[in-house]
Amino acid sequence: MGPMELDFSPLEKLCGGVWPESSGVDITPMTGGASTRRYFRVTPKSGARGSAVAMFVPDGPKPEEIQNGATSERWPFLEVRDLLEARGVDVPRVFEEDTARGWLLIEDLGEDTLANYLTRIPSEKPALYTCAVRDLAEAQGSLSELPGGCVVSGRSFDFDLLRWEIEHFREWGLDARDKKLSAEDAAEFAAIADRLARRVAELPRGFTHRDYQSRNLMVREQPTKPGKTHGLVWIDFQDALLGPRVYDLVALLNDSYQKFDRDFVEARLGEYATAAKLDAKSREALVREFDLVTVQRKLKDAGRFVFIDRQKKNSSFLKFVVPTVAKVGKALERLAPHDPDMRALHGILSRVVGDELRGESS
Repeated sequence: MGPMELDFSPLEKLCGGVWPESSGVDITPMTGGASTRRYFRVTPKSGARGSAVAMFVPDGPKPEEIQNGATSERWPFLEVRDLLEARGVDVPRVFEEDTARGWLLIEDLGEDTLANYLTRIPSEKPALYTCAVRDLAEAQGSLSELPGGCVVSGRSFDFDLLRWEIEHFREWGLDARDKKLSAEDAAEFAAIADRLARRVAELPRGFTHRDYQSRNLMVREQPTKPGKTHGLVWIDFQDALLGPRVYDLVALLNDSYQKFDRDFVEARLGEYATAAKLDAKSREALVREFDLVTVQRKLKDAGRFVFIDRQKKNSSFLKFVVPTVAKVGKALERLAPHDPDMRALHGILSRVVGDELRGESS
């Protein structure tokens, strides 16, 4: 459905409930991400002030994607939003909803994603990432027990999903770019992928945002929590599920859209560990888990960026393929001395994308 074909009358009706005194609204398209969701900024034409963001979901919820037979009458976005708000996480307010026709009207948080904010004020990077890891630790604690029938509890990073994601990299990150594995390497890659997916799946699970990174955190100028010098609002959480405690840390601190040195990452991991009240043994395990999940997650991301280009005709993510594969390379180098599988995987990838593992374009 193109912009001219979209029926805005349900949205205009919702806006009438927010600004009844206005003679109408102006609707301006906003830049979206890689999903099919579309966003519009809505402002009243007269008699009222303020703005809101309209979210249009053309397909609505997809119950068939929810594992273990769990279903939800509400959109996952709304159910997860309410859960997060109830557990103390700052999320956008919902003004009006008409999910039957695909529309939500939510709080306008402006343009300051964490990524955008840091392009203007890079000196705030340490403070904002400290806030992000502490917020995550607090949220994981408050979400350690979930309500019965919760959509989050019905889906998880199990072996099948994790293994599919690694295969997604092989299909799109390698084969689609004519970076073919030899028959011997392909067989070893498959065996290592099986074991890697199983190792990640066996890590203890808890609430996982799934894409907790700089484009999905909004900087709020006026923090809602007392004592906070920065406020971060979570968005794009509709795919939340059960996963390893480090998964969101990997998304945040090995974000494909940001650059970090290792000292910065380890400092933030330390702050997370303190906020989560981890003992010395758990802190040590945290770093190993972080590198292991980095390999799985970043392989998936690299493949996904190519998939988005080839299948959705959106080339804007291609520039992140090389830096993403390079993050895999760094993690493999740290793991290789004590992990035969990761040592072997580094060798396999070096033979087909060795330049990218080093952060170099071919």
